[in-house]
Amino acid sequence: QVQLVESGGGLVQAGGSLTLSCAASANIFSIDVMGWYRQAPGKQRELVATITRGGRRNYADSVKGRFTISRDNAKNTLNLQINTLEPEDTAVYYCNAQIFSNNYWGQGTQVTVSS
Repeated sequence: QVQLVESGGGLVQAGGSLTLSCAASANIFSIDVMGWYRQAPGKQRELVATITRGGRRNYADSVKGRFTISRDNAKNTLNLQINTLEPEDTAVYYCNAQIFSNNYWGQGTQVTVSS
C-alpha cells in the first residue's frame, strides 16, 4: 500500500508553467506504472501521462510537447512539468500508482489557468 500527496497546483496565466509533485509514502522503485490524471469540472477523469519503472513515457495527445513526466526513485516522487498552459488545462490533477491490480490515488491538486 502507498499514500500519495500531490502539491504544486495553483492559479497561473495562459502560457505560464507549473511543476506538480507527488510524494509517495513508500519506495516507488518497484512500482510498475505511475501517472498523472486530471478531472475538469463536469468531465470524467482522464489520463495525462504515465511513466513505467523502466522510464517509458506515455502522454495524452492534448499535452504532448507541453508536459513532461518524470520520477525520482531516490526521493520517492513523481513530477509533472507543465509548460505553455492553456485554459483547457484547468482541472484537478491526480497522482496514480498501479501496484499489481490495485490503483492508488492522491487527493488531487487544483490547477487553474486564466486566459
